[in-house]
Amino acid sequence: MVDRQKCAATRDLYGYWQQITARWRDNDIYGHINNTVYYSYIDSIINGYMIERNVLNPSQGQVIGLVVESHCQFCTPLSYPALVDGGLRVEGIGTSSVGYEVGMFPKEEDYPAAVGGYTHVFVDRSTKRPVPIPKNVRAALEELSISS
Repeated sequence: MVDRQKCAATRDLYGYWQQITARWRDNDIYGHINNTVYYSYIDSIINGYMIERNVLNPSQGQVIGLVVESHCQFCTPLSYPALVDGGLRVEGIGTSSVGYEVGMFPKEEDYPAAVGGYTHVFVDRSTKRPVPIPKNVRAALEELSISS
């Protein structure tokens, strides 16, 4: 069932933006971007923000974020060739976890084609045990927090 509230999200709700160019292979046999591809867009936007803010080192950081939950609400289909504006916001920050929301808007449109996200739990790379979110990471997350 479509969550009309998610599909009514507007661009002003998001503080960080990244453009995604759909690829030919993103389309499925039905002629639209396959649902699984949206999850790669979400991952790219979230990790892109963290890398740009210099708070994520995927290959060498001692603290890493593991995805423990993901979701996506599909509002309208997109097809190749599409330009997608991905907006990011942080829904909630805990001691060792953070919830993200990504709105994926067709280029120059006011309402999203999809809204999704996931929850990261920050863990020690070697033990995989939860750790408090590092201060520099928390500061970057708070910049996009809806509760700020």
